[in-house]
Amino acid sequence: MDKVLSISVGEIALKGLNRRYFEDKLISQIKKCLHGLPYKRIYKEQGKIYIEAEGDLEKIINRVKKVFGIVHISPCVRIEKNMEELKKAVVEVAKDKIKENSIKTFKVETNRVDKKFPIKSPEVSRQMGAVILKNIEGLSVDVSKPDLYVYVDIKEYIYVYTDKIKGYGGLPIGTNGKGLLLLSGGIDSPVAGFLMAKRGVEVSAMHFHSYPFTSERAEEKVKSLAKILSIYTGKIRMYSVNILDIQKEINKKCPEDQMTILSRRFMMRIAERVANENNINALITGESLGQVASQTIESLSVTNSSVNMPIFRPLIGLDKTQIIEIAKDIETYETSILPYDDCCTLFLPKHPVTKPKLEVIEESERNLDVEELINKALETMTIHEIE
Repeated sequence: MDKVLSISVGEIALKGLNRRYFEDKLISQIKKCLHGLPYKRIYKEQGKIYIEAEGDLEKIINRVKKVFGIVHISPCVRIEKNMEELKKAVVEVAKDKIKENSIKTFKVETNRVDKKFPIKSPEVSRQMGAVILKNIEGLSVDVSKPDLYVYVDIKEYIYVYTDKIKGYGGLPIGTNGKGLLLLSGGIDSPVAGFLMAKRGVEVSAMHFHSYPFTSERAEEKVKSLAKILSIYTGKIRMYSVNILDIQKEINKKCPEDQMTILSRRFMMRIAERVANENNINALITGESLGQVASQTIESLSVTNSSVNMPIFRPLIGLDKTQIIEIAKDIETYETSILPYDDCCTLFLPKHPVTKPKLEVIEESERNLDVEELINKALETMTIHEIE
């Protein structure tokens, strides 16, 4: 009997003629995430991916379950297609599970993928159920709501397992283009980056700061968030841009209540410039509809008009409670709530405009040398490679 990990791929299985491309991307990312951990090989077999495992299975599972594209991971016993070996395997697997849990009922579920195997699925399940009843005391069969499922997959080999450890699903990183995440030190933007990466987008990040009005520790906080995010996304290139001079010009030459929306339009233009220069296809933000003044429909419309590139807002229909739940799950929340100011709190107006009109905002921008301010900000841009 060999120990392997079975990986279920979810929606990748629906990709038709493109399925192999998605599977190969997924295998490549599994290999990257297992760097430094021992395993023999990774292979595909009739709808699933398998890892011939060595060493600490828990460490392997904890890494692999964070790879997008994986729905379930199951530690399996792999055997040859032999009924006597199968009987031994189902008893061993069931006993291992019963040691750790209070289990009174069970059910055997068989999936006979190899139709050449002479015994059909219901008969395999019946025979294996009888073997378990004979060899393990105190168990009974419950086909409706059993405490324990014993799964038998009959393919080129036979795989026996009991657990389905949940992954994040989605699509492998890099199968859906590249996005530039506007990463602040708050709760929302790391969650937005996570959700877009889950859809197969390769994520880079852009952080805006107002040093020395904002502290170096505030930027370190954002780097820490990017590092946590990189657990799921892989290496992140983070562009860091100082917009203090832009904010000073807006504060000096434009109405106070437009400060937030004007700053936001500058950020979008700078991000689009960097994205275009680095073959990135879209911008990503953590905006949620109506959450703050710059996130009303009117404000988002005015922000959109500053760039031509698509802007993805995966949190747009979520409330704060839902966003916090995801942040806690991916372990960015505790870092996000550290009390360091970001550039968005600088020159914050007491009463920001909530329903800006594009023509009014564009009139205010005529007081500014937009291109010159953007060029100067980009001259001092720094780049960090985070993983």
